[in-house]
Amino acid sequence: MSSPKLTHLDADGRAAMVDVGAKPDTERVAVATGLIRMAPATLALVVAGGLPKGDVLAVARIAGIQAAKRTSDLVPLCHPLPLTHVAVDLAPDRDAPGLRATATVRTRGKTGVEMEALAAVSVALLTVYDMAKAVERGMEITGVGLVEKRGGTGGDWRRAEAPTG
Repeated sequence: MSSPKLTHLDADGRAAMVDVGAKPDTERVAVATGLIRMAPATLALVVAGGLPKGDVLAVARIAGIQAAKRTSDLVPLCHPLPLTHVAVDLAPDRDAPGLRATATVRTRGKTGVEMEALAAVSVALLTVYDMAKAVERGMEITGVGLVEKRGGTGGDWRRAEAPTG
């Protein structure tokens, strides 16, 4: 059995952007998730909107959407994509305790939106950290991962179980 080929390396082993020009345009969707753990008291303040920097959830949602739109500026070999939809949800996870971010990203194009979904989750969680760090510096971002992707020539993929965090 042969090893999978790394697509971002040329024949000489140098980093290269993949040529997707011959691929068909298809509907593509990716969903990613991640968690920021925090003390129950910090979570209560975030959910109640009681932090001095303002509405953490609203700002983190906007930051995640902006990150999805700017992924090709952040990740050097990502293609800039015309996104047709970006949704970022932040929900309390009282068992963790913390906030779970979930991003769903869509496009119609030649390459997938996995990196955009992962960037959206990561930046949304970083924004939560930034806005709540005055209350708690020991928060931890964990379990960032792809949950599913649909569309494209590679077909659909779904993680057997959600990333832990």
